[in-house]
Amino acid sequence: MTTLDQVKIGERFRVVGFTESDPSLVARLREIGFAEEDEVELLYTGPLGRRPLCFRLNRTMIALRMDEAIAIEVEAWT
Repeated sequence: MTTLDQVKIGERFRVVGFTESDPSLVARLREIGFAEEDEVELLYTGPLGRRPLCFRLNRTMIALRMDEAIAIEVEAWT
């Protein structure tokens, strides 16, 4: 199990859950579309310390801050 802040560009993963105990962060991530079993792929990273991170979530592009990416648990897409 890994979190989205650790993935490499082009790798595809499946969302399995959330690590963050802060319910407001988890609620915000769910509101923008993250849910268990969704496919996610890292497309781009920002120039300063890989920030922000740009993901393809299903068919939508979403940019996340590092603390948001750390809160999302994923496993390799099979």
